[in-house]
Amino acid sequence: QISTLRRHLGLKHEFEYRKWAKANNFTSMIPADTKARKAAALAASASQTLIHDHATPLPPKVHVAPYSDELFEQAALEWLIETDQPIAALEHPKFRAMINVAARATSGVKLPNRKATRRAIINLFKKNLYELRTRFAV
Repeated sequence: QISTLRRHLGLKHEFEYRKWAKANNFTSMIPADTKARKAAALAASASQTLIHDHATPLPPKVHVAPYSDELFEQAALEWLIETDQPIAALEHPKFRAMINVAARATSGVKLPNRKATRRAIINLFKKNLYELRTRFAV
């Protein structure tokens, strides 16, 4: 049997067999060598995965400064300059009403994007036009 021959080579001729296997580029089939190769392969495949493979870093939290009159005034002036508004825009009643509504928000203010704003303006225009038509259709 082959397994008996391998055991015999491992016990009686181990040094010569390994020398021959190395010279002929042959994988040693002595039971001890086979067991060692299997254990090494098992240890290599059973290595624990790292958390770095699964976890992704969280984005940094945005720090929101607490409200102060100076901070609001600075933000209003920057808005005025960046959007090229007239200075009187800060005194306009509708602007003040908008700020008063936003001041009551408890978790920030959600502003619509351009498309949603455009759609809302068109819908408001259509609504006002419809109301004018019904008013003058006497």
